[in-house]
Amino acid sequence: MRIILIGPPGAGKGTQCQRLVELLDVPHLSTGEMLRAAIQQGTAEGQEAATYMNRGQLVPDQLVLSLVTRRLKGPDCRKGCLLDGFPRTLPQAEMLDDLLERQAMSVDGVIELTVPRDELVRRMLARQREDDNPEIFSRRIESFERQTAPLLEYYERRGKLISIDGLGTADDIFQRVHRAIRAFRRSRR
Repeated sequence: MRIILIGPPGAGKGTQCQRLVELLDVPHLSTGEMLRAAIQQGTAEGQEAATYMNRGQLVPDQLVLSLVTRRLKGPDCRKGCLLDGFPRTLPQAEMLDDLLERQAMSVDGVIELTVPRDELVRRMLARQREDDNPEIFSRRIESFERQTAPLLEYYERRGKLISIDGLGTADDIFQRVHRAIRAFRRSRR
C-alpha cells in the first residue's frame, strides 16, 4: 500500500508512521528526514534546502521531488510506502501521481491528522528539536495551512482522504489510523 500522511508540523505523523511500518511492512519516507540528512551530509541538495528551511519556508517542489523520486525507485518501495511530508502542495501531488502512474502504481489512501494550533505549539515546545524554534515553527504551520489545504480537496475529490482526530494518546490515534487503513484496503477490492 502507498499511504500519505498529511498534517501540520507536530501532528504526530512520524509517531504514527513508525507504527504503520510494522503493520504494513513498508518503508517510511519522511521528506523532513530526507532533507535533514541531506543537510547534515552537506550535499548540494541539502545546502539548497537549508536556505529555505532556516527561514521557515517550504523547500521548492523540484528539489523535494528529486529526493522522493530517487527513494521511490528503491526496491523496498515496490510493494508500497508511507509518505510523510510529501506531497505538501498541489503541484507535488500532481507530480507524484504522474510519477506513480508511469510505474503502474497509485496512491491507495491519504490520512489527514487534525490537531488544533495550540496543541501543535505545546508539542513543539516539548520535543525540542533543533529546527523547532517558536517563530520558525509558527511560519511552518502557516505555510502548511496555506499550501497544503488544497491537497485535502484534491484527495477528497478522488475518494482517497480520511481525516482523523490527532488528539489523544498515541494508541488512541493509532486505532483511528488503523481503521482508516482497513477502509483503504476494502476500497481496493
